[in-house]
Amino acid sequence: MLTALAHVIRRDLLLAFRRRTDILSTLTFFVIVCTLFPLGVGPEPELLRTLGPGVLWVAALLASTLALNRLFGLDHADGTLEQMLLSSEPLVLIVAGKVAAHWLISGLPLVLLTPLLALQFGLDGQATTSLALSLLVGTPALSLVGAIGAALTLDVRGGGVLVALLVLPLYAPVLIFGAGAAVADAGSSTAEANLLLLAGLLAGAAALAPWATASALRISLE
Repeated sequence: MLTALAHVIRRDLLLAFRRRTDILSTLTFFVIVCTLFPLGVGPEPELLRTLGPGVLWVAALLASTLALNRLFGLDHADGTLEQMLLSSEPLVLIVAGKVAAHWLISGLPLVLLTPLLALQFGLDGQATTSLALSLLVGTPALSLVGAIGAALTLDVRGGGVLVALLVLPLYAPVLIFGAGAAVADAGSSTAEANLLLLAGLLAGAAALAPWATASALRISLE
């Protein structure tokens, strides 16, 4: 099963690197939002330091949402998804591999870019570390929850807007605890509590979301 999981991840990564524009569009959106915000708010250091973590989290959330259509859409268009449902491997395992690849493509690069973009908001080293850690824990949860919405809207016209309407309310707890951990002082009890709650959300999503996504895919393809 681990070999099959690794093959799914490797396949999706190879396909993504052949379509580099899809990856760059997500990263470009994230960078543009984070860059334009300080220009619109003004050069007040205290205000930027206060708003910075929340802005970076919202930008990462929206960028992750933009990439959801590619999670199953291309495989559905060329018939690969139907073959995956007929595979001898559990569909839950295939879904888990595709979600992991989606996070490696659209979530991890956002985490890696965060320390650089945090400089625009004047965040110190501790605040940047706390922000990057919260994104590292929170963005996989966004991919897991978003996969459910992507599966439910797989064959629906205007699915991009609909998937956003479905998943954004579910993203709210992740955003609240993630931004809360980033805003709180690094090492404080508040930051640790928010990170633990965020890790709990990730654990719950990892346990339940692949099963819900597999069921949603079967419903969408019937």
